[in-house]
Amino acid sequence: MRALLQRVSRADVRIEGESVASIGSGLLVLLGVGPADDDWVASGLAAKVAGLRVFADAEGLTNLSLSEVGGSALVVSQFTLFADARRGRRPSFIRAAGPIVGERLYEVFCEILASTGVPVAQGRFGADMAVELVNDGPFTIWLDSDELGIAPKTT
Repeated sequence: MRALLQRVSRADVRIEGESVASIGSGLLVLLGVGPADDDWVASGLAAKVAGLRVFADAEGLTNLSLSEVGGSALVVSQFTLFADARRGRRPSFIRAAGPIVGERLYEVFCEILASTGVPVAQGRFGADMAVELVNDGPFTIWLDSDELGIAPKTT
């Protein structure tokens, strides 16, 4: 699972010109799901996002998490985070999970993130969305569950 986090002062998702989700201060989370990902990975990554200290404290140091600042998360599915552009000029997306697995784990991620007390707004899985944001900083973080040691649970 991969997440591109952008600290924002506001973010909005529109579908066919209509706003379907928006937040004020918080994180825009662009979320990609891989074919080997499972509930365990979604849970681990959601916990990481909730606890990541990327907001400034009184001294201006990034010591506060999303929940500590009362921020929200806008989570948007984005299978293109698994693009493979090593060959040719057209990226391949075969490293992304299929839509059934992708949508289920996207929903699991959102539910677990919300269970930490973070207000969660969502885009619409599989829809053609226009995402508008004001990046605060700018401050952007790339999280990859494999690189974080969050591996699928083997049973």
